[in-house]
Amino acid sequence: MDDALARALDAVGPRLKQLRLRRGLTLADLAAGTGISVSTLSRLEAGLRRPTLEQLLPLARAHGVSLDALVDAPATGDPRVDLRPITYGDGSTVIPLTRRPGGIQAYKFVLPAGRDDTVPDLRTHEGHDWAYVLNGTLRLVLGGSDLLLGAGEAVEFDTRTPHWFGATSAGPVEFLSLIGRQGQRAHVRATS
Repeated sequence: MDDALARALDAVGPRLKQLRLRRGLTLADLAAGTGISVSTLSRLEAGLRRPTLEQLLPLARAHGVSLDALVDAPATGDPRVDLRPITYGDGSTVIPLTRRPGGIQAYKFVLPAGRDDTVPDLRTHEGHDWAYVLNGTLRLVLGGSDLLLGAGEAVEFDTRTPHWFGATSAGPVEFLSLIGRQGQRAHVRATS
């Protein structure tokens, strides 16, 4: 095995751990979602075991990243992002707009029409979120505030604040989201 391949494989473990922690998952959560044992996941993340393709495929799917991103494959020279949507059982769709782990991640969310009496399941995690509504009305519960954002409106907040996103009964909502590790924020530059 050449040195470049060995370095790429050795970097997979820390990348897996970073992805899991960013999503606020425990090893047990990830094991339940992938069918890979907690002990195997722990050894993979610690670099004590090299991953097989049979392990990488469910891990990439669980984290919503491509295999290329998971193993940090060299760039092909093609700047297009693979816009493969991830669809969930509740009808929501997430389209990753960036193709590498780390740094600020960009996503497009499409949420089906909701119910106005939905009791939100507030979540917290490390990081910072910036969201921009493209179409529809986005309901954002942020701490003690229940906000309705329309097309063209944006919000920015620390994700350690309990939060939840949803659509209203008025119809589906589409929005862009930039999510960064704690301390990373979206910066807007405007010229006069």
